[in-house]
Amino acid sequence: MSEIASTREELAKLLDPARREGTLVGFVPTMGALHEGHASLMRVARERVGGGPVVVSIFVNPLQFGAGEDLDRYPRTLDADLEVCEREGVDVVFAPSVDDVYPGGLPQVTVAPGALGDVLEGKTRPGHFGGVLTVVAKLFGLVKPDVAVFGQKDYQQLALIRRMSSDLCLGVDVVGAPTQREPDGLALSSRNRYLSPEQREEATTLSRALYAAQREAAGGVETALQAARAELRRAKGVDLDYLVVTDPALAALPTDPAPGTEARILIAARVGTTRLIDNMSLTIGAPR
Repeated sequence: MSEIASTREELAKLLDPARREGTLVGFVPTMGALHEGHASLMRVARERVGGGPVVVSIFVNPLQFGAGEDLDRYPRTLDADLEVCEREGVDVVFAPSVDDVYPGGLPQVTVAPGALGDVLEGKTRPGHFGGVLTVVAKLFGLVKPDVAVFGQKDYQQLALIRRMSSDLCLGVDVVGAPTQREPDGLALSSRNRYLSPEQREEATTLSRALYAAQREAAGGVETALQAARAELRRAKGVDLDYLVVTDPALAALPTDPAPGTEARILIAARVGTTRLIDNMSLTIGAPR
């Protein structure tokens, strides 16, 4: 049965035995509204730490929501979330209050994401990644995990957390787990519940565009992008924000990448009022 910690002190008490024994600790930070994508992260964490404790945090972080974003309407489904954690064999669920994570108010010292935090999602959502990195750094300090698992769907977030862990010598192995998808290809997301049935169907255009780019990547970057754009033009209710191909670390690709170059294609769009993101790997110039 999953143990529940609501405070720092309760969390420390539950994890003290593992720390004394030197057992590996796995960690999956979430904002709740858990679905099968989150459950897959828990399973990856379990694989990495074996019999060591797996900790899942459930905390809606106000620091990463900008003006006009959906902090108030972000789904809070703690009872259902606890059932998911129990089913997946999570040892400790950390569900703190805002005051427990940010005692005395929002922090004066935060983590700056650098230049990578100002592009793609960061360009559309100023300050977002500073909020993400700050809360993840705090949670790393509280949980003290050996391994932390994040989904590849939020690829820019994953890249930044890996960089933070490395640059700040946090000693956490940051693992990226594959994106989980519905049978029709739509990436699992807590925000999918905001979509009407018609919007839900339109939203599959994002993954179709990425799959089209994968199929045509042998022809080069521009050929892959053209294939993705052709899919997007068929959709009526998709308002594209960005569609880019970068290298796996989100740096610029060479002007003429060599055959077999690994890359990443990322997309963001609004379907109705709901903003969705997705990404996939590409191999540029590979044989068809």
